[in-house]
Amino acid sequence: MTQEVNAKVLIDIPLSAAWEKLKDLSLAHNYVPGIVKTDIVSKQLQGVGASRYVYRNNSSYIQETVEEWQDGEGFLIHLHRGEKPAPPFKNAWFRYALKESGSGQTELSTSLVYDMPWGALGAWLGAKMANFVQSTIADVALSMKLYYERGEPTTPAALKAYKAQHKKTK
Repeated sequence: MTQEVNAKVLIDIPLSAAWEKLKDLSLAHNYVPGIVKTDIVSKQLQGVGASRYVYRNNSSYIQETVEEWQDGEGFLIHLHRGEKPAPPFKNAWFRYALKESGSGQTELSTSLVYDMPWGALGAWLGAKMANFVQSTIADVALSMKLYYERGEPTTPAALKAYKAQHKKTK
């Protein structure tokens, strides 16, 4: 059973500036929580077929390969390790999408689309993971907002402070 989790955030920069950052596939470690390094592993740097490794530490990585690319709007990446899916998924994709929001702002949408292995057990596990996955996807969107607006890598402390401040203003 395919599941999709997404988050949206408004970024205070124009669409063209957001796209300049998003299309650079080597920057993921600046805005994806827990990623410490990004290596482009394909000759192609952008577009369909471009591929990168994102590392959680110096040896644990997930490969991400672009399967769809819409210039100025976003892309879909397949999460895997070589020919195998990225654990714990049977299949998984991540979509980044940008949309003009007026007044020099851009709407960013981040989505994880995934299938779990193991039949009914996997479906149950996927349902149990839903809140964690939702929180993670929301953190990616917020971290991207901070990185795009401030121009510096988003640290766990900066993300925590932003979330605490944002919670108070609601």
